[in-house]
Amino acid sequence: MLKSRSYKRIGPDYRFDEQVSFVDIKQVFGLGHIRLGKWVENEERDKAANLIFDSLADLAFILKLPPKALGLRETLNLAFGSGGQKGVQAHYAPHRCELALAKNAGAGALAHEFWHAFDHYIAPKSFHTSARGISFASHSWLADVKPIVHPLNRRLERVFEVTMLSGNGEDGHDYVNRAIALDKQYATQYFSKPTELMARAFESCIESYQEISNPYLVDETLKSSLFDAGGYPTLEHRQAIFKALTAYFEPLGEALGRE
Repeated sequence: MLKSRSYKRIGPDYRFDEQVSFVDIKQVFGLGHIRLGKWVENEERDKAANLIFDSLADLAFILKLPPKALGLRETLNLAFGSGGQKGVQAHYAPHRCELALAKNAGAGALAHEFWHAFDHYIAPKSFHTSARGISFASHSWLADVKPIVHPLNRRLERVFEVTMLSGNGEDGHDYVNRAIALDKQYATQYFSKPTELMARAFESCIESYQEISNPYLVDETLKSSLFDAGGYPTLEHRQAIFKALTAYFEPLGEALGRE
């Protein structure tokens, strides 16, 4: 359980050992609403608040974003111990713009689900998406939806290119081919979805960031059965993806900082 498990984190001390609350999380990271499950005990709530605060702070630090930017202009909502799905440690619900973490099993999935939230949020700002339905930028890019011309959007497209295309810019990357093979192996259509390819690539880059280790934020992209099966980008590929991510998020952070 959350209250009995410890997470060995290595990184900057943002809280100076102070206890934070979910209200602090909402204010510091510019989130929308936060929902806590009615069965979350005080001890679980307090420990989760510290873990989530540190994880979001780590994410902002790695991406060089102002902390408030993670709230996606107060459109991103958070649920802890509420709104989960059976057998799922965490998920992003696009119809509610809500990132939900399971009370006892949400650890390690925050970075993955944050990417889904960002992918959803940025889609209509990067592509001429339909007003109907739910769109994600990664899927829009792969489906050749007309992009909105802007220097930052071109950098985002570059992230998708580096992640999903080979060096010639035409064929699928080996990372994509391995994902297709996994889908065939498990008779599913999951691993090769552009949204999932990007979420795994994003969390892989976050876990591979050498100065910070946070198993609550992301875990098992460097050592797991899925890593062994080729479900994550190789270490060399991660370096290229992270370079493209930095080239996108750093100027985005600078623009947001001027607002």
